[in-house]
Amino acid sequence: MTVAIVLLVLGALAAATAPRLLSRADWPEREPVLALWVWQCVVAAVLLCCVLAMALAGSAAWAEVRGNVFAFAPSGVVEAYGLSDYGHWAGWLAAALALGGVWTAAMLTREVRAARARRQRRHTELRVRAPRLPGESVPPEERLVVLEDARPDAWWLSGAQGQLVITTGALQRLKGRQLDAVLAHEQGHARARHDVLLNCAGALAGGFPQVPVFDAFRDQVHHLVELAADDTASRRFGRLTTALALVELNEERGAFGPGAGPDGALQGRVHRLLDAAPRLPLARRLRVTACALLVPAVPVIIAFGPGLHALT
Repeated sequence: MTVAIVLLVLGALAAATAPRLLSRADWPEREPVLALWVWQCVVAAVLLCCVLAMALAGSAAWAEVRGNVFAFAPSGVVEAYGLSDYGHWAGWLAAALALGGVWTAAMLTREVRAARARRQRRHTELRVRAPRLPGESVPPEERLVVLEDARPDAWWLSGAQGQLVITTGALQRLKGRQLDAVLAHEQGHARARHDVLLNCAGALAGGFPQVPVFDAFRDQVHHLVELAADDTASRRFGRLTTALALVELNEERGAFGPGAGPDGALQGRVHRLLDAAPRLPLARRLRVTACALLVPAVPVIIAFGPGLHALT
């Protein structure tokens, strides 16, 4: 079996099995930042399998591609891959994988443009509702914008001029350190650039809805970034304070009633804060981090294996 086929089989197995394995694990909610890292490594491994398989198939089909891929390879390396044995299907495989790469780039571009349009629209609405005062010299990215709105809410408006927005309804309901916890939650999203991760996950899931790992990646990113931001706030202001702040912000929306619907995830977040499980031991966190890093390294080792063996 050729290296390209091995890579494709490995990528397909990772895309099919990784979501099931991670969904059965009991530690992601205890370590959401680590879980995000593991998910990114898995997705990177799937994409690497496709890219490396495309490069090898393209090298077998066209001499021009082979000359670029193996431009700096010593003599004997090209022969180790047996590119002449790939057959006529190599060109079709390379073309299909290249089309997948172009489609991925197009979906990512579409998602970035849509996110940028949404940000610009929300910034425009915010400037209308909260215009700069005459003589105001505080840079926009450092401003805390307060909006007149009875509905309690707070959010971080990302972009080149990021702004933290909170409504008067939230100021009336949140008491003391609860307000600080909400602000720390939103600042945690901003510092970790969760918006970039959400855009990438949305682009992959939208472009390839039939691939389980991309669909699960999008859903888990939406969930885990909220848990990570909750932890950021709770480390500074306490779990009880952060849980009470979540309740005060969302109680009037029916998020904690019997028919909570999609917002039922908020109940899980509050219970997680109130009944906190201990963090994983440091040694286990380091092992999980190292194992996750090995996941995208496997397709690289497989792809370079014949060439390294030829040099020995």
